[in-house]
Amino acid sequence: MRVLGIETSCDETGVAIYDTSLTGGQGLLADALYSQIAMHTDYGGVVPELASRDHTRKLLPLIEQVLAEANLTRHELDGIAYTAGPGLVGALMVGASTAHGMARGLGIPVLGVHHMEGHLLAPMLEDDAPDFPFVALLVSGGHTQLVDVQGLGHYQLLGESVDDAAGEAFDKAAKMLGLAYPGGPHVAALAEQGDPNRFRFPRPMTDRPGLDFSFSGLKTHTLTAIRQLEAKDALDDQARADVARAFEEAVVDTLVIKCRRALDQTGLKRLVVAGGVSANQRLRERLALACEKRQAKAFYPRGRFCTDNGAMIAYVGAQRLAVGEHDPSGMMQATPRWPLADLAAPTLQADHAP
Repeated sequence: MRVLGIETSCDETGVAIYDTSLTGGQGLLADALYSQIAMHTDYGGVVPELASRDHTRKLLPLIEQVLAEANLTRHELDGIAYTAGPGLVGALMVGASTAHGMARGLGIPVLGVHHMEGHLLAPMLEDDAPDFPFVALLVSGGHTQLVDVQGLGHYQLLGESVDDAAGEAFDKAAKMLGLAYPGGPHVAALAEQGDPNRFRFPRPMTDRPGLDFSFSGLKTHTLTAIRQLEAKDALDDQARADVARAFEEAVVDTLVIKCRRALDQTGLKRLVVAGGVSANQRLRERLALACEKRQAKAFYPRGRFCTDNGAMIAYVGAQRLAVGEHDPSGMMQATPRWPLADLAAPTLQADHAP
């Protein structure tokens, strides 16, 4: 089954084609991604209206591009999957309307996919894919969650952020330090020059049991440290790097502590880490050590699939479409807020009409 995947939840337009008759990395026939970062940088964050308009301009050319790369025509597609949420409603509608229009014209099934399920299963695109069950850390600009994953659609939320997500905290820390958007890579690069011993920031919610996260207090602590340095006229380049290092260390340690607890609590030996922050090298190094001590193994998607992409949507859509799941005729989905816990396991549907 050849499935076209469309991702337009926020500021990246992603398109890919996945073939279920092949396995691992071989199943991905083609993928393309257009990032809007340059457009949004001047505003310090995503402007929803601009994002929607840019998706409209870029989506159809990207679809033609991946079809050409896969040496396929539209009529050789067996299904279409698109991101139905969570995300920006206008951006979601661009992908949903395009997917439903194409599917109706081609007479093939179409399915709205949960964005975070895409991230959750992105490591399945790799040759060294994890087997079920596993613990997943979903860590991005909008979400920080620990999930017990028993199979496709069988997800139990173990813990999540009660305020800012880790990626959002990185973006805000970057803004405080005068760094560009998106903040994660810039903070990490600056932190490489920092002294790890000059400052120690709090590791929020690690002094109590449980698997929830909170990064709002850490953000406030970072702002206070910066203002104190400014008051002393001491916020030079080295001080900024030292603050970045202390902030990154605090976020990484917090995530690692919670992952250790989740592995111990579930008794599982596989950890999947996905979402934009999963690309952070310090996080990967610390998680590798934590897993080694527990005779466990960590799995990641390749670098370009850590952030939003069409390949993960094509993969998840292909798995669910293959067992008969699809949107009812004419029922587009665009759900800005969609808890992962509300997502059901795939169920066979008798009517396969798009």
